[in-house]
Amino acid sequence: MSVDALALTLGDPRGIGPEIVSRAVRLWRETEEGTPRDLIAVGPDGYDPGFGRYEAVASFDGSEASAGSVSAGSIERAVALALDGTVAGVVTAPIHKPALRSAGLSDPGHTEMLQRLTGSPEVGMLMAAEKTDFGAPLRVLLATTHVALRRVPDLLDQALLVSQGKLLNASLVAGWNIATPRIALCSLNPHASDEGLFGTEESRIFAPAIEELRDSGVEAEGPFPADTVFARALKGEFDAVIAPYHDVGMAPFKTVTFGKGVNVTLGLPFVRTSPDHGTAFDLVGTGRADPSSMVEAIRMASHLVKNRFDTLATRT
Repeated sequence: MSVDALALTLGDPRGIGPEIVSRAVRLWRETEEGTPRDLIAVGPDGYDPGFGRYEAVASFDGSEASAGSVSAGSIERAVALALDGTVAGVVTAPIHKPALRSAGLSDPGHTEMLQRLTGSPEVGMLMAAEKTDFGAPLRVLLATTHVALRRVPDLLDQALLVSQGKLLNASLVAGWNIATPRIALCSLNPHASDEGLFGTEESRIFAPAIEELRDSGVEAEGPFPADTVFARALKGEFDAVIAPYHDVGMAPFKTVTFGKGVNVTLGLPFVRTSPDHGTAFDLVGTGRADPSSMVEAIRMASHLVKNRFDTLATRT
């Protein structure tokens, strides 16, 4: 595997992906020392961004189904490049989930598709911003991801919180070089249920999960109410927060970090990052699409790849 190589998908060809990838690479190369020598862009025919090797996966005919097919094909090709050792990391531009469905795919998003393509037994969706206006980084792992809110209580159990906590802990050690990560669990119910007044999940599920995590050597704390735990993380009390469902984690994260945040998939056999925004169809061709989050996604992928190889070298 090349320590210096990254694959960059262009995402949905109707969105801002193709334009922000090209601009982000240029900005990143201007500001980052030791940038990877090899960048491979992956996308539809005729969309070569011109910064390195280009792999065209299919033609795009303008339809939603074609957009979904090209998006999925780009991800599949990038994953293949990572699995065969051509690249050490993958950075993905935004896709449109309904387009994937129109193309016949059942994956609800990138995270689930990457898990399927790699056969990874467990993955985690971590939102990370290493720089915030509050000083401390903010990292939020979503215990459940792209599911309806009404399903969340049935999906949350002790085993899930423990396995996600262990995955997060191991990833922070290997990827971020944090020797003993401090992990907070965000509660499901208001005020962490106020001793059972607003639900029992905190006592039945969260407390035993935290105890099990601590018994296994993970420095886990909580559960803490959602209205305070993220503020505490931004003050530097925690290295990461586990949120029980998508919006309770994403809302504070994007409010504080939008344009600086990065989506990192944990548990894959390679590094994968993406920006913290969607396809933004309304911004295509206007010149107003901000490449900042894509720059951060490329930068973080580069750093995580380096840290992962440094960790492996130390162990061997």
